[in-house]
Amino acid sequence: MLIINDLSLRMAGRLLLDHASLTLPAGSKAGLVGRNGTGKTTLFKAITGDLASETGSISLPKNTRIGQVAQEAPGTEEPLIEIVLKADLERSALLDEETTATDPHRIADIHMRLADIDAHSAESRAATILAGLGFDDDAQRRPASSFSGGWRMRVALAAVLFAEPDLLLLDEPTNYLDLEGTLWLENYVSKYPHTVLLISHDRDLLNRAVNSIVHLDQKKLTFWRGGYDQFERQFTEQRELQEKGRVKQEAARKHMESFVERFRAKASKARQAQSRIKALEKMKPIAAIVNDNVRPFSFPEPVKTVASPIIALNNVNVGYVEAEPILKKMTLRIDADDRIALLGANGNGKSTFAKLLSGRLKQETGTMTVAPGLKVAIFAQHQLDDLRPSENAYEHVRRLMPEAPESKVRGRVAQ
Repeated sequence: MLIINDLSLRMAGRLLLDHASLTLPAGSKAGLVGRNGTGKTTLFKAITGDLASETGSISLPKNTRIGQVAQEAPGTEEPLIEIVLKADLERSALLDEETTATDPHRIADIHMRLADIDAHSAESRAATILAGLGFDDDAQRRPASSFSGGWRMRVALAAVLFAEPDLLLLDEPTNYLDLEGTLWLENYVSKYPHTVLLISHDRDLLNRAVNSIVHLDQKKLTFWRGGYDQFERQFTEQRELQEKGRVKQEAARKHMESFVERFRAKASKARQAQSRIKALEKMKPIAAIVNDNVRPFSFPEPVKTVASPIIALNNVNVGYVEAEPILKKMTLRIDADDRIALLGANGNGKSTFAKLLSGRLKQETGTMTVAPGLKVAIFAQHQLDDLRPSENAYEHVRRLMPEAPESKVRGRVAQ
């Protein structure tokens, strides 16, 4: 059981939690939700002991093992399967001791403990987790250094899942997963044998993988049973009831204040007026609903319409220099009103295809026809690489909108 009592947390001088309390039952699969910047990751740091609180306490049973995905993805020459197996520190320590132990009694104890923790099936369990996250048998035997950063983060996730901590903290675990990996993780988390606290903006994950929601709102923590849809429904209903109660209370307050003003000086009504004064003093005001400032997000309409097809591919191959083409013999037509979702396993060429359409890559063979006047914009997987660290937000938008009026540039930055 995780018990948070009267907790206040501050990050960079900003108060994120203010005397917040929460009891999370053992075995819960809970989604931690709240607007970006409200302190969800900061709370994780406090739970792991990496951040001190201003007030309050966080309590866990003695010897509770807390696990979370490592910040740095493993990039060693070790095979993936070995990296995951080593995440079970007790098993690794027992196996190391087994090779040097000479006392027959200690050796017997080691063997008994290895049997208790089901060590003989460890490699099979590790392989199953890696497979669920997209690594086939051949990939599991390859060194971590041969994989990109995103794939190595999957290895880090596999390692913490294999270790089976008593409290598993997952912060946006699907960021590096494709659809198949996300679906596998949903099923794994829902059946995890211990407590899980999960930060995610994936509504499906929060409906299918968890059985409760912890809501961080207005610097407080609230526990709700059920998935995200059920939480949202109950939260909305509660807010509506709270607002109705506030309006009703305000009307009653005004009525009593009016009575007091009219009759407090009248001897025959003095007792009644005094009674209402006491009632007003005891009345606890119901707080008004505070709505989050939600910024609207929309795609602007193109200034000029472009005739369809806006892009046409015919027998196109595309890839990178001195390498086998990643995408071959593509024939495709894209029209002006199309809305296309591009699905596929990681590494199959989705980003390569986007780079082709945006003009960042040229086809090796075949033809690509682009409609005259077509403007293509791309928000890349690693968009940070496209930013110039020396520019502020205004300078960045001004560079991308060189012909726009000053008011329009500043308006876009303000959004």
